[in-house]
Amino acid sequence: MTRKEEIVELITQGLRNVKSLAQHFGVSLMTIYRDVRELEKEGRIVRKHGELLLREEAGEVLEEGVTTCAYCTKPIEKRLEFTYRLRRGRLVKACCAHCGLLLYKNLKEEDIEACMTWDFINCKPMSCFSAWYVLGSSAMPCCSPSAIAFTSKEDAEKFSRGFGGFVVDFEGAVEGVEKLMRRGTAVKISL
Repeated sequence: MTRKEEIVELITQGLRNVKSLAQHFGVSLMTIYRDVRELEKEGRIVRKHGELLLREEAGEVLEEGVTTCAYCTKPIEKRLEFTYRLRRGRLVKACCAHCGLLLYKNLKEEDIEACMTWDFINCKPMSCFSAWYVLGSSAMPCCSPSAIAFTSKEDAEKFSRGFGGFVVDFEGAVEGVEKLMRRGTAVKISL
């Protein structure tokens, strides 16, 4: 394992500043700063107020109750929010199912205690893992290609008949959004 990989692992374990990392490795602060800068350029970590955070933990508070997406940094609207609850009480929030599904691959599965989002039709909370998703529809409430969550498969299928796209479960949605993004689908973000 490279030192940069170890740094990422140590950040997840709570070693979150340059000084403690330098002491851990027995190297100079400058050596760790170089590694940290490289990890920042790779988009894996963020420095915030002297603390090192994994990219997916770095959502910012803009004003009371408003945070930014840990994936695309767009402000989060409550009705589309996608939230992972991780061990040690940490929350990782995304602006919509699209970004939340993309974040899943960046999180360690064993660290995820729960995941919650909102049904697109009735705005009731539900588990992300038991939701049904419509991917690639013409309706784009947030990021593109769209991913919209529903409590029931029947509602997702009805929505899909009206707005296009295809219906999948959580695992299919994670795979599907990733595939659509790799194909070079245009990404539209409405502000």
